[in-house]
Amino acid sequence: MSKPDYDAIVVGSGPNGLAAAITLQQQGLSVLLIEGEETIGGGLRSSELTLPGFIHDECSAIHPLAVGSPFFNSLPLSEHGLEFINPPVHASHPLDGGLSANVFSDFHETARSLGKDETAYRDLIGPFIESWKHIDKSVLGPLSVPSHPLMMAQFGMKALRSATFISKRFKTKEGRGLWAGMTAHSILPLTKSTTAAIGIVLILNAHRRGWPMPKGGSQQIANSLASLFRALGGEIHTGRYVLSLKDLPPAKAVLFDVTPKQLLEIAGYKFSSIYQWQLNRYRYGMGVFKIDWALNDVIPFTSNDVRRAGTVHIGNTYEEIAASEQAAWDGKHSEKPFVLLAQPSVFDETRAPQGRHTAWAYCHVPNGSTVDMTDAIEKQVERFAPGFRDTIIARGTRNTKEMQAKNPNYVGGDINGGMLDISQLFTRPALRSSPYRTSAKGIYICSSSTPPGGGVHGMCGYHAARRALRDIFNIKIELEY
Repeated sequence: MSKPDYDAIVVGSGPNGLAAAITLQQQGLSVLLIEGEETIGGGLRSSELTLPGFIHDECSAIHPLAVGSPFFNSLPLSEHGLEFINPPVHASHPLDGGLSANVFSDFHETARSLGKDETAYRDLIGPFIESWKHIDKSVLGPLSVPSHPLMMAQFGMKALRSATFISKRFKTKEGRGLWAGMTAHSILPLTKSTTAAIGIVLILNAHRRGWPMPKGGSQQIANSLASLFRALGGEIHTGRYVLSLKDLPPAKAVLFDVTPKQLLEIAGYKFSSIYQWQLNRYRYGMGVFKIDWALNDVIPFTSNDVRRAGTVHIGNTYEEIAASEQAAWDGKHSEKPFVLLAQPSVFDETRAPQGRHTAWAYCHVPNGSTVDMTDAIEKQVERFAPGFRDTIIARGTRNTKEMQAKNPNYVGGDINGGMLDISQLFTRPALRSSPYRTSAKGIYICSSSTPPGGGVHGMCGYHAARRALRDIFNIKIELEY
């Protein structure tokens, strides 16, 4: 029998594909990473989407999970050119009347700033400030017996609740609004179980490591990972879309950084009928409508704290945000959508020509929507930053279908790799002894459609590679950082 060309092949160079490739290559295997686009990175790509010299992030822009990732923290990425910038305010939530609620690095400063909700904030977040380092690998991984079961149980008691249930702890519009903005990152109605988990994890990361942006754009995360992979001896091919297993050279293991839809198209004929049935039943969530702006000045937010924030959650009260998210879930388009906005050029001068700025925003819409939300989003920004529209030089927009055309993993504009509700939290993409194994020997899935789900953390890729190492190469590894 002839020797395979490679020990392992990874298809897709998003953060999880890169993480899987590095994990395999670290064990001395021969690994090929294949990317369909000419540029690596998946959701980490950055490019000039509006005007020359204005660098925009094509999907993810702010990276609390990247700096909080156990896997990324085990890697010497700073030696490969990666530099993070933390703004003085990690996330700000403007409210009508010029007020804002803010998350700072310091837990105590943040709690005090919430006034009457100080105790509620301390009780919700405080218990995990120190315990997180003991449970992060359990939370950011497949369902397993935790190394610290009591700490995990304490976390689960709060995290598995709905954002709406937890919101009853907060009494002020500042505290409730801040909580709504955090939990709306779940891309689910706030009444759904597990939406609290997203809010807690994001807030914890702000207090532990911040909500930073990579200097030069999110592309720099991908570039540093690729640089490390190559330094370890890995090989990368770009501009090479894989449409079938027949497009691949021989290998002992193949890991796909794709969602179930693409996996079925590429390798479905290799799978059992039960596994095919499970993948066909996989559910995708709400999509996004995204805008990138080239600006002639900083966004004139009324609140000074909002001007100092890298991330801005625009939606005013808890009730408005909850209504906006429910509308998108129900197939409707809100006139006052919840808007996630980033203003990286305020803190990173490499993003725009001198004296100019960039900004990035999106709102949630029904999966597959082609409705233009530009006016609705800009009205929301103008609401808290009068004169904003006067700063716009150029804009670029993408609806859900355009998002998917640029990155096939964003099925219907779903940037989370599939709905992250209670029924798909640990069983994504299928109910199996290992979610990373397919029914075909040697074929694995390593995308955000596996635990722990969406976000730039590489943990899906790490865990999938770890599974393949054990199954195919009889190599057992444990993450140390």
